[in-house]
Amino acid sequence: MNTLPRSITLNFRSDNVGTVSPEILRAVEAANRDPAASYGDDQYSAAVNRAFSTLFETEVAVFPVATGTAANALSLSCCARPWGAIYCHQEAHVHTSEAGATEFYSGGAKLLALPGADYQLDPATLRETLATAERGIRNRSQPDAVTITQATEYGTVYRLDGIAAIGAIARDAGLRFHMDGARFANALAKLDCTPADMTWRCGVDILSFGATKNGGMNADAIVVFDPDLVEPLSYRLRRAGQTWSKMRFAAAQLLAYVEDGLYLRLARRANALAARIGRELGALPGVELVAPVDANMLFVRMPDRAIEAIAAAGARYGRRRGGVIRLVTRFDMDEAEAEILLELVRGALD
Repeated sequence: MNTLPRSITLNFRSDNVGTVSPEILRAVEAANRDPAASYGDDQYSAAVNRAFSTLFETEVAVFPVATGTAANALSLSCCARPWGAIYCHQEAHVHTSEAGATEFYSGGAKLLALPGADYQLDPATLRETLATAERGIRNRSQPDAVTITQATEYGTVYRLDGIAAIGAIARDAGLRFHMDGARFANALAKLDCTPADMTWRCGVDILSFGATKNGGMNADAIVVFDPDLVEPLSYRLRRAGQTWSKMRFAAAQLLAYVEDGLYLRLARRANALAARIGRELGALPGVELVAPVDANMLFVRMPDRAIEAIAAAGARYGRRRGGVIRLVTRFDMDEAEAEILLELVRGALD
């Protein structure tokens, strides 16, 4: 087996395997110098609400949580009744990869998965589905919410007009609109717009704001745009064990993450590496990109000999159905890792 320098790991398995941004580590260390009030009554937590309100250009409430699943499930639990229906794409993380967390925390709300091109919820399909929802029929789950993943589980990014179209449908139908932003920064970097443009200006009521995959240590957040959701969410968080006693350490991470645009700088680096790999792999014979490369993930179908070559070199990657592999880039990856991966594939296909 080929051996690699210590700093070159070829670990494309996930962005969760990455290191913590030095800026965030320093922020946690600074928060550790003195005692502070507990359970979110500290100065850092107050500062997070101010910082995010500035970032999103509107008054928001921010609730740090430990995981993206907690953010999604608890957000949606505030948006849907136990007999309610939540509409999502059939490949949405809340539907495929969270072990029924939304159903659990909502007390039984049903996720209704819909098809859509590029792994995105299609506004026309959503509208048609709502038209046949049989409201008021007690044998049927009642429409309550819609959720989208931005960027999607296949690395594609909703454009603003698509988000706004879903937001308008949700508003007209009386549904809450949730965005799973585990890779929010990567999507925002792709669109080169403001956080406000990608969320509440398109009708989003509540956002799962990811940081862990993009240089954070162990803190994501729920960002609430609709003030009616703030009180019920605070109780649900407490019941779910997501009200941290030493909240300041989560808040400090989030503050550092958004300060001076750090989150975007980190995401742009990851996106740029993915774009480069996608361009060069896509030009090789027998290699197919099965989804547009909008963010920091690539889904690639290529000959077995190419996959065997990168595996023999110690590369780590995800496997998907149909012989597809997933490659995920990170802010802390070296350019050399991308080059080595590309050279291995080129060599195998020569």
